[in-house]
Amino acid sequence: MSQFTILVVEDEEAIRSMLVMVLQQYDFEVLEAGDVAEAQLILDDTLPDLILLDWMLPKVTGDEWTRRLKSSENFRDLPIILVTAKGEEADKIRGLDLGADDYVTKPFSPKELISRIKAVLRRSGKIHDLTQIKFKDIILDTAQHHASIADNDVEISPTEFRLLSFFLTHPDKVYNRTQLLDQVWGRSVYIEERTVDVHIRRLRKILAKYQREDWLQTVRGFGYRFSEKDS
Repeated sequence: MSQFTILVVEDEEAIRSMLVMVLQQYDFEVLEAGDVAEAQLILDDTLPDLILLDWMLPKVTGDEWTRRLKSSENFRDLPIILVTAKGEEADKIRGLDLGADDYVTKPFSPKELISRIKAVLRRSGKIHDLTQIKFKDIILDTAQHHASIADNDVEISPTEFRLLSFFLTHPDKVYNRTQLLDQVWGRSVYIEERTVDVHIRRLRKILAKYQREDWLQTVRGFGYRFSEKDS
């Protein structure tokens, strides 16, 4: 499973399919929506790493939704790249002033799009490299499937590795069991929710060896959160 999830919001099916295909070729997990209402339903259930958002959408336009998201406490840090045929400087400035993290003008090459996505992910401050995830002194190498804490090599199973990867790229946010199942195991796999608790306990044991178990916090009545701040 790819470490990074992109939500594509585009009302023209042919363009949306092309974007999905390109992103999947570069090993991104892709969610798709045809308008803002559909996209908002996805956001209510799943938090992507980045939104690729068409400007000229029906009913609620991409620039308007950008403004709403960036003024929301829950989504203000969610990176957004606006995709549009509007190439005038004034339009670019408006999009960026509303909070968009970047702006891609149609037509564009797949390589340009991927480069811009990688750049925005790096600027998010949580992802130093698409093959390396770092949170304080915890470093995960996704290409080599290697983990280290405080310069110590860590033995970790594939499932705990994916779970830790997700937490490290989404710190300080609370996720319930259903959301973790969707993000770490995938929606196509049926696993009982209590399985999440089992892997959380295993991951805590790994972190405890390096006095980091307090970073994996239980938020009673809600779910789990990864944070160095006190719960």
